[in-house]
Amino acid sequence: MYNVAQVTDEKCVAKKGCRLCIMYCPEANCLDLNSEKMVAEVVINRCKGCELCKVVCDAAKHDAIQMVAVSANGALMDKAGEAAGLGQAYQG
Repeated sequence: MYNVAQVTDEKCVAKKGCRLCIMYCPEANCLDLNSEKMVAEVVINRCKGCELCKVVCDAAKHDAIQMVAVSANGALMDKAGEAAGLGQAYQG
């Protein structure tokens, strides 16, 4: 089990110009702007659970990103799991 980011659409202020989570995400094409809803959107199978998007979103006082646990079969779970150790999220 590991964590991935999930954006709460109602709290996301991307429509007002905020794209901090998208800019700071170190994984290419993991966070993108959904141009129809004008909110940030996570590509779950690319997210490594580093929580950098959550850190910048919380620092901006938007609190629109939560970390959610993913089971071994790729299904989202109700509660968050353990945070990855430094560098653990990027190991093979």
